[in-house]
Amino acid sequence: MDAAEDLFSERGFERVSVRDITEKADANVAAVNYHFGNREGLVEQVMARYINPINEERVARLDVLERRSGSKPVPLEELLDAFVRPFATQVRRSELSERMFYKLMGRIFGDEMPRLPDVVLRGFEVMLGRFRKAFAKALPEVSSEELLWRIHFTVGAMIHTMAHSETLNHLSNGDSGQPSMEVTLSRFIRYAAAGMREGVQIAEVAKPKGNQDEFLF
Repeated sequence: MDAAEDLFSERGFERVSVRDITEKADANVAAVNYHFGNREGLVEQVMARYINPINEERVARLDVLERRSGSKPVPLEELLDAFVRPFATQVRRSELSERMFYKLMGRIFGDEMPRLPDVVLRGFEVMLGRFRKAFAKALPEVSSEELLWRIHFTVGAMIHTMAHSETLNHLSNGDSGQPSMEVTLSRFIRYAAAGMREGVQIAEVAKPKGNQDEFLF
């Protein structure tokens, strides 16, 4: 698993063979079939190992926010924080470096995979269903169709940020700096909130209250 994750992060899922993985892991090809059934089974387990905990934490954070808000909508910035922050908390629990973790996330969502495996897709369906309702409650003026596209654009920006932050640093000759994860999250949330809220008239923009990690950890 560790060898597969390293290789998938660096090369992408379609460019890594079973032999590449077993050579790096100092194992034989039969071990992949024994433990995972085939290469596709190994890919599914790598995805599930990282994506399922993120989606579970997203839902857990949303549960906390909705209980606290009662019948009122959860502020948009807090919803976005609950949606993206689990990537930061899960990277701290991962054995991968931060760089490799985000590259792997970018590969999972950005590579041209036929579809997400069922073991991952089920969690996504639950999570996205919950967040779609919460975003709709926070932005009642936005139509259902428009809201789906805004969520889609937000997810796309998040994937690009994870997969290509090194590219930005290189192309800008270092002008983009080396921001901490908290700085990057703050920038992303401000940017995403502006796009999600575009055209909506509001009296006051709510700001996240305190450190969101205190709600769960």
